Amino acid sequence: MKYFDILTGMKYTEPHGFRCKVQSMELQKVVSAYEKDLAVVEEFLEKEHESYVELIPEISRHIIMSGGKRIRPLLLMICSDLFGFHGDVRHPLAAVLEFIHTASLLHDDVIDHANMRRGKTSANRIWGNAASVLVGDYLYAKAFKLLTASSNHDVQKIVSEATTTMVEGETIQLIKSGDVAISEEEYFSIIEKKTAVLMAAACALGAVLAGENSESVDLMKEFGAKLGVTFQLTDDTLDYVGVEEDFGKTIGMDIREGKMTLPLIWALRQCSPSERDRIRDIIASKEADDEEVIEIARFIRAYGGIDYALARAAGFVDEAKKLIAPLPESFAKEALLAVADHILKRNL
Repeated sequence: MKYFDILTGMKYTEPHGFRCKVQSMELQKVVSAYEKDLAVVEEFLEKEHESYVELIPEISRHIIMSGGKRIRPLLLMICSDLFGFHGDVRHPLAAVLEFIHTASLLHDDVIDHANMRRGKTSANRIWGNAASVLVGDYLYAKAFKLLTASSNHDVQKIVSEATTTMVEGETIQLIKSGDVAISEEEYFSIIEKKTAVLMAAACALGAVLAGENSESVDLMKEFGAKLGVTFQLTDDTLDYVGVEEDFGKTIGMDIREGKMTLPLIWALRQCSPSERDRIRDIIASKEADDEEVIEIARFIRAYGGIDYALARAAGFVDEAKKLIAPLPESFAKEALLAVADHILKRNL
């Protein structure tokens, strides 16, 4: 398979070690199977972001209804189905997860000075940072208001702990911004906290709602966490090789923001001291221009950073699949495998 590097204008072959086994089920079939449930979730999202303060629904609608994949609500529906639970409480709970995710995106874009989100001009660029932060706060508040409707203490604990961990992860990433000495272990710790934890919660909630034992809950939490790590790994890789219109974010922003992601961390471990000093100076400045972004993208590719990151992503998907391999065969199990493959190969 050929990939196109938007930053360098160069084509290259599928990275060594990148394996994505095609499942018999495609993601669209999965989405179609849960279409009615997802439609109910959309109704909750549309209804619950309303406010008499006109700016709140205006900004909320801009990002919530802008084409998000609803991966977290979908995972909750599939995992509930996996254990035979089909109660109505799934829908507001799925909306809770999406509100938390959306709130985090609004805040992230302010922190990152982002220009694009989901292929559209980011909210902070249209309405300003203050409005984006406040609407993000509103969505967090709405999420927890909906969460109080659940009398299940375990459900409340999983969601509240996940949200707290997400903020901790984002804060650590902010602290580490521009830190060229960050280790691979620190990088994985950050993405596990800021991204993987909410997918882990979505999968674990399916087992909790079905009344499954702690072993099943922990199994699904680990499965979701591995999908979340894969999601962030591919996200970080697409920052160097994605197509901006497909990716929905400005390409090269991680470099400009001084974010140390796995492709760059790996490349810096392989290069000469003089190259390392040059790249570190650019990253630490957080003011990379277009030519410097291209320079770093070429540097990463030359030292196999893209190949390495995608190989690690494929490894996490393989681990996730092995976790649920012993479960009985079912449509829901096949659907989880299809979602895992989609996350690995999205927009690549």
